[in-house]
Amino acid sequence: MKTILVTGGAGYIGSHTCLALLGAGYRVVVAESFQNSKPEALRRVQELSGKEIGFAACDLRNKAEVEDVFDRFSIDGVVHFAGLKAVGESVVKPLWYYENNLSSTFHLLNCMEKRGIHLFVFSSSATVYGDPDTVPIREDFPLKPINPYGRSKLMQEEILSDFQKSRPEFRVALLRYFNPAGADRSGRMGENPNGIPNNLMPYIAQVAVGKRAKLSVFGKDYPTPDGTGIRDYIHVTDLAEGHVAALRCLEERSGMVICNLGTGRGYSVLEMVRAFEKASGRSIPYEICARRPGDIAVCYADPSRAETLSGWKARLGVDDMCRDTWNWQSQNPDGYPDEPTWKGSEKL
Repeated sequence: MKTILVTGGAGYIGSHTCLALLGAGYRVVVAESFQNSKPEALRRVQELSGKEIGFAACDLRNKAEVEDVFDRFSIDGVVHFAGLKAVGESVVKPLWYYENNLSSTFHLLNCMEKRGIHLFVFSSSATVYGDPDTVPIREDFPLKPINPYGRSKLMQEEILSDFQKSRPEFRVALLRYFNPAGADRSGRMGENPNGIPNNLMPYIAQVAVGKRAKLSVFGKDYPTPDGTGIRDYIHVTDLAEGHVAALRCLEERSGMVICNLGTGRGYSVLEMVRAFEKASGRSIPYEICARRPGDIAVCYADPSRAETLSGWKARLGVDDMCRDTWNWQSQNPDGYPDEPTWKGSEKL
């Protein structure tokens, strides 16, 4: 049974992936600083899985702390989520994004190289494609990110590619995913943003539950059928399963794998509003605002390579995403409670 280090494992996608990994028979160790997450997410992973999680409090920018994680646990592979991820914030604070996101990857790779660990799954993003000339987006499209967040992801991809070329035994999957949405079907786990949500679905959910008065729709003059931006929304449970499939793929083949994780279907902002109103039975008031810097009109994936290489394919649709998001938000209107005393297992 392999032990997988999951960085940022208490985050939205990280916690759902921990649950999927445990369900697939892996042991899980989480390295987490809780800068943008809460320990309660990991407690609920243990609750739902019935399995123990190894845990290390760790700031990945600190090389000594990263070394300590690898010294304390016997790690067989890494799934790397930890990093800053808000497009708008990256435009305002580019140096913070580059320093934070790049240094963590450097430290992980150095520790892995020193110990002969060869499996690495990287949480990349469709933002590496920038504003594509056509859709659906394939993995061989030009890479031209238009904001510091996207460029930090592309830089990490290039670092991983160069490292893999220099170490043929190193196996890496670059997973470029599109717009995560939804929550675990149980309603016990979901997206828990700090402050004002940066993403559409948690904002809609907070409007529906009464935490926010209305949704801000950024731009209604895009060249789309209803004038609002179109995105490929993928259920977080499908996304988590994509990471398990990527790990299994790397266990069977050498080299580097690059895959889009999306559904291959785009929905506009207003289509998502209507779908959420149907799922929740609540009205979602909204106002039209100016476009946000760094946003593009249309973005959706060609996900066929992931199915070809790993057998993975998204199973859940927008109705499932809205149903499960509402189930989570209505049961947890204030998100996860603070549980600062939970620390997880120091051994596995």
